[in-house]
Amino acid sequence: MFPIPLRDDRPTYSAPIVTTLLIVACVLVFFYELSLEPYSRNYFITHWGTVPAHLRLPTLVTSMFLHGGWLHIIFNMFFLWAFGRSLEDAMGHSKFLAFYLIGGVIAGMVNVWVNLYSPIPTVGASGAIAAVMGAYLVKFPRAKIEVLIFVFFFLTTVELPAVLLLLFWFGLQLLNGYGSIANTSVSDSNVAFFAHIGGFVAGMILVQLMGTRNRYLPRRDIYW
Repeated sequence: MFPIPLRDDRPTYSAPIVTTLLIVACVLVFFYELSLEPYSRNYFITHWGTVPAHLRLPTLVTSMFLHGGWLHIIFNMFFLWAFGRSLEDAMGHSKFLAFYLIGGVIAGMVNVWVNLYSPIPTVGASGAIAAVMGAYLVKFPRAKIEVLIFVFFFLTTVELPAVLLLLFWFGLQLLNGYGSIANTSVSDSNVAFFAHIGGFVAGMILVQLMGTRNRYLPRRDIYW
């Protein structure tokens, strides 16, 4: 199992408002999914998820707030919290939100392009979160990430260099994405690896185009 990131060691100078609201939104939508009976839940996911064979452009955004199960949303939210806070602090709230949504849309478009005739809906925030991770690699490669790992039957935490953790994660997406090419859906495990790859690369480029602010700006420049 891939290490679960908990937090980084960077000091931040503003509250992670957007990161927190994105997590809350995803959790609320997920609990709404759970409240539906199976037929309605399947319709909800098919209607608001991204179906490459029957693409509706608004679903490139709405699908970011849907998740397919407990592990799916738990892992995504841990990753968003661990990497999103520092990037939001560096970019500012409004710019970070725009970055997140644009990165997620690009990730979704890559997934559609690779799986053009797939009738399977794709859901989850992982494409947008991959963009956050790609941007984090560009901006904070020397940061340390505290991660939760399994050692035999025990849980413990260790600090890993961000550059090592993120490049290892990206390498796994490349390997799994290559292995999924022969399948008719995104993969045997229904993981949209090419959305992860596209989001990660998009994040590396977008953060340089959109820019970040100096972390030593006066307090009056921190807010919206």
